[in-house]
Amino acid sequence: MENKKEPGMTLIVKTITRLTVGLILLYGIYIVLHGHLTPGGGFAGGVIIALSFVHLMLAFGRETALKKLSQTKASILESLGALMFLSVALLGFLGGFFFFNFFAQKGTPFDLFSAGIIPLCNIAICLKVGAGLFAIFVALILFKNLKKKE
Repeated sequence: MENKKEPGMTLIVKTITRLTVGLILLYGIYIVLHGHLTPGGGFAGGVIIALSFVHLMLAFGRETALKKLSQTKASILESLGALMFLSVALLGFLGGFFFFNFFAQKGTPFDLFSAGIIPLCNIAICLKVGAGLFAIFVALILFKNLKKKE
């Protein structure tokens, strides 16, 4: 029987990754959606979400992580985040100035749905940061593999 080396790390690391990667992703989403109430927001949540995909890549290999989120999808999500953030900013012009809160209600302290445009901005920043950080990590992995071949 041929001893074929599987990509990725040991069985223990892969098992722990299967158990934890969903929790890490869920925690990142929580940080993004509650960023206007608690410390965190789009940047911190985007980094946590990107690291869940990096965790997959380190444990199972590049191909497995790219099946979940390819470079093309990451690029589309990053562009979507930038366009969403710009749209929120420009929609404020309808109210008179840049980043105007076009959800014209006053906020209630500790109420999840009373922050106006801040959650939309957090989601847009999360898409931009998360997809961008994952794309940078993939580029570094590809660059490393390119250097090995030379």
